Amino acid sequence: MSDTLNTVILGIIEGITEFLPISSTGHLLIAEQWLGERSELFNVAIQSGAILAIVLIYWRRLLNLLTRFEEPAHRDYLAKLTVAFLITAAGAFLATRLGWKLPESVVPVALATLIGGILILVIERYVAGKPASATVTWNVAFWVGLCQILAPVFPGASRSGCTIFAA
Repeated sequence: MSDTLNTVILGIIEGITEFLPISSTGHLLIAEQWLGERSELFNVAIQSGAILAIVLIYWRRLLNLLTRFEEPAHRDYLAKLTVAFLITAAGAFLATRLGWKLPESVVPVALATLIGGILILVIERYVAGKPASATVTWNVAFWVGLCQILAPVFPGASRSGCTIFAA
């Protein structure tokens, strides 16, 4: 299969899976088994495209958060976001330094995807009928930061799925 067709297929997989509570990276790793390994430059490019899409979709909200810092609600949200990020960054750094990472092969990725799917079903059943909250508390920020550490340790674990589980 040509490199161009492989890139298009992997781009479609990334585009479909990036914004769902399933691991886009995990799906790309599984697809690699049939399409051939992709370069690190490809990883950077495809993840940069996903980040750019988020910025383009939420540019007004991001601009408001950054330019209206004097408003207590914005300041509070940014503080909680920062705490969640710092917990994730420190935890992921520590886990990486200690070598706590499963191999990026099909079996661990498939198991993480399967476990994530089961957890989604269990949590959906647990929260059914409970009122949803749009408020990000300090408790939620802490747990989101902590659960985000799972993604670098378990290839195939979804960052958005981990966030949903924590929230």
